[in-house]
Parts: sequence; structure tokens; C-alpha cells
Amino acid sequence: MTSTSVKSAYKQGFRDGAPFILVIVPFSMLFGVLATEAGLSIFETLSFSVVVIAGAAQFTALQLMGEDAPTLVVLASALAVNLRMAMYSASLSPHIGGAPLWQRAIAAYCTVDQSYAVSITKYELTPEMSAREKIFYFFGTVTPVIPMWWIFTLVGALIGETIPASLALDFAVPITFLAIVAPALRTRAHVGAAITAAILSLMFFSIPYNLGILLAGIGGMMVGAQIEARREASQ
Repeated sequence: MTSTSVKSAYKQGFRDGAPFILVIVPFSMLFGVLATEAGLSIFETLSFSVVVIAGAAQFTALQLMGEDAPTLVVLASALAVNLRMAMYSASLSPHIGGAPLWQRAIAAYCTVDQSYAVSITKYELTPEMSAREKIFYFFGTVTPVIPMWWIFTLVGALIGETIPASLALDFAVPITFLAIVAPALRTRAHVGAAITAAILSLMFFSIPYNLGILLAGIGGMMVGAQIEARREASQ
């Protein structure tokens, strides 16, 4: 393996991750705006994005804080939303688990929805990639994403009050997750889990503190696991 192949993998990862900038910018700006409106200082808002670096969990925690939810509920909900990161890590481990510890530590911090979705798809389509190429491809995918998340969180916090409501930055939230989820719906189990979770989230909409979303997620995983188990049993 040559340094050229590693550089090529990094550059390809950068190119594949770059399109997410289109939604990361308004997404992170929206968080900056809402966080300062909720009473967080600019420093606290930026620290939130740098330390947690998980948009869905951040928005969940912020909304619950705005509803004066108990601290335990806020923490439990944010952690539950971020449990998907454990599944991401387990899925990525066979591909980049052999990398040096310092690289795995950076990858753990940089594992977000976008980097996972792009990387795991690439690994599955090109199994001939070496472990070193895979880790640098992963780093490439996050290079255009994470700095933009930090920068535009700060921008949103600084200029939030000047952004007109008609701009409707909140469009970025569903678009971001649709862009991530849609390409991953490749099997009946995936589709079944997604449809079930969507239906249940609507049914449980009125449950306090957004706990209905957690229940919907659990229901979706149960249905997906059941479909997959039946598929394996029929083979």
C-alpha cells in the first residue's frame, strides 16, 4: 500500500462527505439560534456542539430543557437518542478496528450519522480497500462536516436574533436525516423498521417529553429484528 492510495482514499472520502455541507450549515445554525434563545450563552452553545457533536441528541436535550423536563429525563433521552452510535461503532469495527489506538479514538469522536452512512456504504461496495485506506477514507468524510458544524453553530449563536423567521432553517433537520436514512433502506428489515418507527412516532406524538420517539425507535428495531430473523430462518 502506498501513500498515494491513502491520500486518494482520504480525498474520495472528502468528496463523498462534502454534499452534506448543504444541510449541515442550516442545521448547525438552527441549533445555535435555538440554544441562545433557550438561554445558553454563546460559549455554552459552542461547547455543547464541540463536546457532544450529535445533532439529534442536542436538539432533543434542548427541547426538553425548554420544557423544564427533569434533568434525569433530559440525560436519559439524549443518551437514548445517541445509542445508535454504539451500533455504528459495532458496524465499523470490522473495517477500522485494527487501526492504531489514536486513530480509533479520533474516529470514535468523529462518528456521526453522516460519516457512518457514507463510510459503511463505501466499505460494503469496495471490500478490497485496505484497513489503512478505510480509516483515512473515514477521516475524509468528516473533514468537511465537523468543522462546519462547529463554525455555523457559532454563527447561529452570534446572529440568531437577526435571522428572519421566514428563512425557516428548520427545514434542514428532516432533510438531513432523510439523506442519511434513505440510501440505507436496502432490505425488507430496514424498510419495515423505518415504516414502523415512523407510524409509532405519529401515534405516540402526545406522550410528554418526546418519550414517544424513544418508544417508536424501540418498536422499529423490534420489527426490523423480527423480519431479519424470519428471513434467516427461511434460508
